[in-house]
Amino acid sequence: MTTPATASATVEPISPAAAVRGPIKPAPAFEQQRRLQPRLWDTDWLVLRGMRAAIDDMAYRIATPGKVALDFGCGAMPYAELFRARGVTYRGADLGDAHDVAIRADGTLAAPDRSTDLVVSFQVLEHVRDIDTYLKEAGRVLRDDGLMLLSTHGTWLYHPHPEDHRRWTREGLIGELELRGFQVTDCIAVVGPLAWTTMIRLTCFAVALRRLPLIGKGLAAAIAVAMNLKASIEEWVTPPWVTKDNACVYVTLSRWSPVSR
Repeated sequence: MTTPATASATVEPISPAAAVRGPIKPAPAFEQQRRLQPRLWDTDWLVLRGMRAAIDDMAYRIATPGKVALDFGCGAMPYAELFRARGVTYRGADLGDAHDVAIRADGTLAAPDRSTDLVVSFQVLEHVRDIDTYLKEAGRVLRDDGLMLLSTHGTWLYHPHPEDHRRWTREGLIGELELRGFQVTDCIAVVGPLAWTTMIRLTCFAVALRRLPLIGKGLAAAIAVAMNLKASIEEWVTPPWVTKDNACVYVTLSRWSPVSR
């Protein structure tokens, strides 16, 4: 997505600008696989692994046969199979004709009121300029007592894809959602400060190393493996109460209240 109102999650959401991978976006199939099965030499391996675990756990709890899910700002729809495997009809919403539901230039969805049971939004909200419209549309298409599964950054580098507007504290994100009619029932913190500071350094090192001819990519991959292992140990020793309010990513589950309609 490239409108002022919303932005797509088709590219790596945790690289500084477009420098890690260059201006070419990963192919959708590759990006789906990378997010579902992150590789130890990926600079975002630790957070993608944590997100996958949190989203899979949520899907286990809320995905049932016959339900309809709408991925708002779907991009490559990397987590679609976690829901389809559980009998959910999974629809993608983004710009262009290649998606099930179009997002108009003003950020609204070309979908009827109360047409879905679950809205999912993965690493999109920080890129949205007009979050009032975005969350209003999410609520509009949800059926009474519908759910929204949303992840976004607590802390990370500036990464415009094509824009980058916000970071949240746990308290701030919950407040933003509840102010707009969503009752937050779960907020999972993914990767604490010891580990994400290492990941930020790793990402910056990788940007520089990959520019070196011949040896750059291999050297960056080797350093990524070492620093990812270091970050995983740091994550293991970080108390949950620290990560809770200082996470790299928050994965939230919210219930839409019909009263707010």
